[in-house]
Amino acid sequence: MNLRDIGWVWEGQGIDPGVHPSIFGVGEGCTYFGLSRAWFLFHPLTELVMNKLAGLEEVISDISKCKFKDTEGGGSDCWRDSSLEAVKSEATLIAQMAEKFPNLTGAVHDDMLGLVQRDKIAPEQYAGIYEALKSSNPQLKLWSVVYSHELDSDLWAGLEPFMDVISLWVWEAQNLPHLDEYIDHCREIFPDKPLHIGCYIRDYPTGAAVPMDLLKGQWECLLRHVEDGMVDGYSILGTVLIDVHQEQVNWVRDFIAANS
Repeated sequence: MNLRDIGWVWEGQGIDPGVHPSIFGVGEGCTYFGLSRAWFLFHPLTELVMNKLAGLEEVISDISKCKFKDTEGGGSDCWRDSSLEAVKSEATLIAQMAEKFPNLTGAVHDDMLGLVQRDKIAPEQYAGIYEALKSSNPQLKLWSVVYSHELDSDLWAGLEPFMDVISLWVWEAQNLPHLDEYIDHCREIFPDKPLHIGCYIRDYPTGAAVPMDLLKGQWECLLRHVEDGMVDGYSILGTVLIDVHQEQVNWVRDFIAANS
C-alpha cells in the first residue's frame, strides 16, 4: 500500500493556545508531506480557496466553522459556529461549490458528537444536514470525527446513517499504545464504513509535541492495519504545526516517503 495515496493534511490557520501563526499557508502542508488530499478548516470556503487548492486530488471542508468577532480594545475572539442552521448552510455551500470544483468531494464534521450534543441537534434534524450536502451530488461524503473516548454505540444511535467515513482520533497521546484496541472497537460500532486514523503532531492536552516513541508506535500501528485492510487512510493535523514540531513532522514525512 502506498501511504501517499491515502493521506490527508489539515490545512488552515487554527487558533490554538501556544501555537503561533505558521509560515505555511493553505495547501502548503500537502506539499511538505508529499500528499495530495486536504481537510480545509477554520477559514470560510470560497472560490478563492478552491482555486488555490485546484492542484490537489481531493478536498473536504469542515461544516462547523471557526468564526471571529471583534472585542473591546480592538481584539477578536474565535468561536465554533455549530448551530443547526450554520452547519446546514455550510453543507449546502459545499454542495454548490462542488458543482464547479470536482476535487471538492465532501464535508467533515470535526468534534461531531460534542458539537451535536452542545447544540442539541437531534438525529432527525441531522438528516437535513446530510440531505443538504447530497442535494446536488449524492456521491459527496460526510466525514465524521470520532474520538477513542466516544466509542460507545449508544452515543451514536440515530446518527450512524449520516456518517459516510469515520475519522478516529486518540485525544491523549498517552493512550496511543491502545490504538489497536480502539480500531477493533471502532470497527465493531461502524463495521461497514471506511475508517481513517487521525494523527496528531501535537498532544493538545499537555500542550507539547507528541512524544517520539508514541508517535512512531502510532504510525507503525497505522501501517500494519492499512496492510491488513482494517484501516483505509489517515489524516495529519496539520500544516499549522510544521514549524512548531519539526522533529515529529519530519519523521512523519520520511515515514510516508519510505512506505510509498
